[in-house]
Amino acid sequence: MSLTIRNKLPGTITAITPGEAMAMVDVHLTGGQDLTAAVAPSAVEELGLTEGTAVNALVTATHISVTTAPTEEGLPLLNRLPGTVTGIATGGAMASVSIAVEGGALTAAVTRDATTDLALSPGVPVVALIEATEVALTTA
Repeated sequence: MSLTIRNKLPGTITAITPGEAMAMVDVHLTGGQDLTAAVAPSAVEELGLTEGTAVNALVTATHISVTTAPTEEGLPLLNRLPGTVTGIATGGAMASVSIAVEGGALTAAVTRDATTDLALSPGVPVVALIEATEVALTTA
């Protein structure tokens, strides 16, 4: 299967919390970070997801926000992956920001103004912010 999603982080499921509307799936990424995905309960069943299952966490570039400021732990359903900017490609209104994270890389699509406002350039430490509802899982 080919996908247009550029961001693929491998990991292993460490816990699944079932729910009627969404199941919360905790994934320990091979880079050492932890990520939570909110997925449909039917997907957990159809994919045969259990603790110990190897998965890939998929996130589209437009669903990754970038900050240079410390983040609050109390923000709900928000994954935080620290990293470093490795490159920026700017267009008329949008920019593609490449970020190195432990064990992988991410690409975030942000506004061109955001790159200026955050003073993003290669070498700048950032935190990639991803809502749990924006993380899709595939079995590895």
